Amino acid sequence: MDKLFNKYYDRLMQPLETKIFGRIRKQLLSKAKGKVLEIGSGTGINFLYYEFADQVIAIDPDPMMLEQSLIKAREATVPIEVVPGDAQKLPYPTNSFDSIVGTLVLCTIPDPAKALAEIHRVCKPEGTILIFEHVRLNHLVLGKIQDWLTPVWKRLCVGCHLNRNTLETVEQAGFRVVQTTSMCRELFLVIEARIK
Repeated sequence: MDKLFNKYYDRLMQPLETKIFGRIRKQLLSKAKGKVLEIGSGTGINFLYYEFADQVIAIDPDPMMLEQSLIKAREATVPIEVVPGDAQKLPYPTNSFDSIVGTLVLCTIPDPAKALAEIHRVCKPEGTILIFEHVRLNHLVLGKIQDWLTPVWKRLCVGCHLNRNTLETVEQAGFRVVQTTSMCRELFLVIEARIK
């Protein structure tokens, strides 16, 4: 199932990318500057949106996704290095990056708190964290439906959790949230944060 999902991910996401996500990514990634780390870069859907980065290091643990992303890396306007990696155990020194990007990835990482602790470690003190995620709805019925669907959804969509409270997890990881923007009736959240 994972191989099928990964192989057809871009095609499955195309309607959302065209109508909603592309605009969100473009606006968010315009804030990524200097040396950038992108966690869970997947098929490289973000690569064409980087305008002001000096260099992007894009990590993902899935070989099939990484292979698909190489084409987009060659087409990007900024240098992008694609490498296998796990956001929960980043192989980079402390204070290495000016910007760290994660889009629709904290939902799939087994321990997002651990990944955010690593992000906190490798981000420069004046650096910026840029996150775009779907989150658990703060609604009595719809939030419970997300909880109920999550076990099945995880199996279908490579470990994706529908019901994570990403904003709370980011704040608990020691980041100062500078700006949040919710959309699609609060199902999606864009977070800009910095080291406290």
